[in-house]
Amino acid sequence: MYKRLLTSLLLLAVFSVVALAQQPAPPKTHLKVGDPAPDFTLRATDGKTYKLSDFKGKKNVVLAMYVLAFTGG
Repeated sequence: MYKRLLTSLLLLAVFSVVALAQQPAPPKTHLKVGDPAPDFTLRATDGKTYKLSDFKGKKNVVLAMYVLAFTGG
């Protein structure tokens, strides 16, 4: 029983390392800490699209992302 468990854990570890090694590198950017964010457009949960520039002049903007929310994953 322990041999089977150990084999399963070893296979899981190997597959995890392979999966992590295949992830693409994050995109390169010229932005530095403190630089203003570039303008971008996102679709909200209400179906409307919003641009960052729509909020120019407002005091604060908060962007919240819920990874895998409502995706069944």
